[in-house]
Amino acid sequence: MTVPGPLLDVRDLRVSFHTDAGTVAAVDGVSFRLAEDEVLGIVGESGSGKSVSMMSVMRLLDERGAEVSGSIEFGGRDLLRLSQREMRSVRGSQIAMVFQDPMSSLNPVYRVGWQLTEQIREHEQLGTAGARDRAIELLSSVGIPEAERRIDDYPHQFSGGMRQRVMIAMALSCRPRVLIADEPTTALDVTIQAQILELIEAGRTQTGASVVLITHDMGVVAGIADRILVMYAGRVIEQGPTRAVFGDPLHPYTWSLLGAIPRLDRPRPRRLTAIPGAPPAPTGPPATGCVFAPRCPHRFERCDQLPPLAAKREPGHLDACHLPLEVRASLRESPGRVA
Repeated sequence: MTVPGPLLDVRDLRVSFHTDAGTVAAVDGVSFRLAEDEVLGIVGESGSGKSVSMMSVMRLLDERGAEVSGSIEFGGRDLLRLSQREMRSVRGSQIAMVFQDPMSSLNPVYRVGWQLTEQIREHEQLGTAGARDRAIELLSSVGIPEAERRIDDYPHQFSGGMRQRVMIAMALSCRPRVLIADEPTTALDVTIQAQILELIEAGRTQTGASVVLITHDMGVVAGIADRILVMYAGRVIEQGPTRAVFGDPLHPYTWSLLGAIPRLDRPRPRRLTAIPGAPPAPTGPPATGCVFAPRCPHRFERCDQLPPLAAKREPGHLDACHLPLEVRASLRESPGRVA
């Protein structure tokens, strides 16, 4: 019996930008796989390389200013080797993206309906009337009231939550195999955030798409992701099933992210965890050891060596930390480390 391969297979992805201040290594050797019907959560602070990694998958980076290497296998093809014309047939129809910041993602000078139908006409080969009917159906499916009328409105006539619904409708319009949601709940209140996540889950169920959910909030991915990648300074420092990452986090950075979330199922801590210091400067020299070492309270001599991303406890749960497992267990449970 042949075991099916991953839907998306990213290997040793590296992205750097050449600026007047120096070379910015935004992504440094990221590898991951996305299976059919899977939700993958990518978590980390701002500037950790989450969005740049997925913009590379979409081939949306300015190739004159960005240097991209590695491989991105999708449907038996390396997306990095496709021509721009070939990539246009993939982008939107097979891999779609809900962009960050719903307030600025839509073009303010075009009506919402025109922006929706443009993609449908391009990939679905529908006429103007058919594309409009499809767009109205999509707007209704994501909870836009009076879709027949609102389709002719401009983006400024929609609230932030409604604009994000339009972006989700646009991303799902061609029934893609992969849906990338980049910080889909940013700048939205908590109630609307929950509704947006429910819409993404409903869209996944309807289309059968696999989902990559990018966020800085561990709480957002807790109830929706099957697996989690934790990124820091352009590298993956922990990855594994959601159950394992939340139930038995192995990297000190992951402990800190989880410790910053208020928990209702544990005694209230005096203070939530705060990570000292700041992420490394993007134009600084590449780290020769653990990228988190300068901010880690548990740093020791061996951290000057680059830790491999490997399974230490169970297959599929990988981390990049030199601390022995028995030491980590005692440190993680010590007061003040994790809420």
